[in-house]
Formats: sequence, structure tokens, C-alpha cells
Amino acid sequence: MTATASDALPLKLTARRGRSFVLTLALSAALLVGALLSAGVGAYGIPLGDVLASVLHRAGLGGHSLDRVGESVLWNVRLPRVVLALLVGSSLGCAGALMQGVFGNPLAEPGVIGISSGAAVGAVGSIALGLTFLGNWTITACAFVSGLATVLLVYVLSRSGGRTEVVTLILTGIAVNAFAGALIGLFIFFADNAQISQITFWQLGSLAQATWPKVLAVLPCAAVGLLLAPFWSRKLDLLALGERPARHLGVDVERLRLALVLVVALLTAAAVAVAGIISFVGLLVPHLLRMANGPGHRFLVPGSALGGALVLVAGDLAARTVAAPAELPLGVLTALLGSPFFFWLLRRTRRRQGGWA
Repeated sequence: MTATASDALPLKLTARRGRSFVLTLALSAALLVGALLSAGVGAYGIPLGDVLASVLHRAGLGGHSLDRVGESVLWNVRLPRVVLALLVGSSLGCAGALMQGVFGNPLAEPGVIGISSGAAVGAVGSIALGLTFLGNWTITACAFVSGLATVLLVYVLSRSGGRTEVVTLILTGIAVNAFAGALIGLFIFFADNAQISQITFWQLGSLAQATWPKVLAVLPCAAVGLLLAPFWSRKLDLLALGERPARHLGVDVERLRLALVLVVALLTAAAVAVAGIISFVGLLVPHLLRMANGPGHRFLVPGSALGGALVLVAGDLAARTVAAPAELPLGVLTALLGSPFFFWLLRRTRRRQGGWA
């Protein structure tokens, strides 16, 4: 029996790696198709072949340019929005996977436990107070600082007896979201009309104001966070065994948590600073991938980045087209679709554990 079990283990590992490879290819292909569709579909339709031809032409790989209106729509309106959706979605998906690994709980997500709202307070506060001390980086910096403070607060309050309680995690998120909402309300009360319109954008979440400068503003934060995150995959797998076994295997648990807290705050602040509050992406994507391929973080972390980008590209396309010519706020759309999934996940977790603990 022992020999059979030892023979079966490599087969299981090989099967899981093959499944990870297939899922990665599927997500990448779906993301490419979604990006092309999002770039071509809209009030001014651009055939997919023309989208590819224009991109290849700009890259010096052949193709051809479009007419003047088509080039302007594609390169000044659609593509900045698509690229921003890729960056924001991958940041939120990756941050969700890291949060769930740090807390050891599939219910953890930057939006659900208040980190997105906390980062939004920094962004909204910088708008309402007219802060410009870092130029174009002011909003991102303020969002990062407030997001970091929020994630540290949640981390401290949600731990009890060396582990994270589901009840404490959710109640902490409710309290933080309520407090952040109150602060945003105060900023709205003291803001002028122009500032109120900007603040409304952060509250609802949208990519409607996407421009290349905004893409360049968020790119460094998102790129650093996304490049660093996979390096902790193995340690997150060890942490999933428990804090004590992880320490015995050489993991500095506190240093690991501090590093990942910084990465999560960076990714969340980068997303919130340009798109406002977009919730449930970081909850939905990692959990679905975990159901499809297991809890291994070597696939889960980069896979969640791909899945988050896919969800946001598809969501932004739906937000632009479902109620055309009007546009639905992207954050409202993700919340409408993500909330039922969250309720289902809560019930599923409760049935498995026999309670809320």
C-alpha cells in the first residue's frame, strides 16, 4: 500500500502541473480575446482585424493604420482603458490571493475587509483638501499610506489566539468600511462641486477617465507588486500548514506577513488610485481558481492576476455596452455580481465548519 501511495504522488503532481498549464493557457487566450473585443466594441465599432492591424503597424510589424477617427478612438480612448483594466484587474486579483494566503482564509479580500475603502479615503482626502505635494503621484501616495494603515489595522484586530477568525475578519471589515464611508462623507460635505464629482468617481469605481498618463502613473506600483508577489508562493504554501510548522521549515512568519502586507497595500492603492473602489474581484477570482486547481500558490498567485485582469476587462466591456449609450459604474457592476457569490461562499464555509468559527 505504501509503494502504491508513493507511486501515485508523482502522478498527482504531474496531473496538477498539467492542469495549471492548461488553465494558464486558457486564461491567457481568454484575456487576449477579451482585450481585443473591448478595444473594438463600442459606439464606434472597429473590426478585430483592424485592431490587430493597427497594433502591429504601431509596433513596426506590418499591418496598416486606420482612418483618422478610428486611430484616435482606438489609441486615445479604447486602448488606454483596456490597459488600465488589465493593470487594475491583475492588481486586485493578485492582492486577493495574497490576502487569503496571509490570513489563511478564503473570505479575505481587500474590498470585503475594508482595505479598498481605506485606500479610497486617502485618494478622496487628497482631492478634497487639494493636496499636490507630489504632483501626479499625490493621489497614489495618499491611497498607499491609508491603504497600508488599514491593512495593518485589520491584521491586528482579526487575529486571536494565533489565527484569524472569520467572524472577526468580517466584523472588522464592516467597521472599517463604515468608518471609511463616514470619512468620505465628511470630505464630500466640505468639498466644492468640482471635487464632489471627482469623489463620486472614486466611490462608484470606473475606468471612464482612463488616459495614457494614468496608465503610466499606476504602472510602476502595479508592476512592482505583480513581479514581487510570486516570489512568496512557496512560503505561502508552507504558511498554509500552520505558523508553527512553517517556522520549523525555516519561514520567518512575521517578516513574511509584513512583506505581503506591503505588497497588498501597494497593489490595492495602485488600483484604487486610478479606478476607485472595485470590490469582490480579489475574492471571486482566487477562490474559483482554488476550486479548479487546488490551493497551491505557485499557480494561484499569477493565475489570480490573469483571472482578475480577465474579469475586469470583461466587466468594463459589459459596463460600456449593457446600458448603452449610458455607462454603468464598474464598481457597482462587480458588487452586484460578486455579492451573491460572497453569500454562497459564506454559507459553504459555514456548512463545512459546522459554524462561523
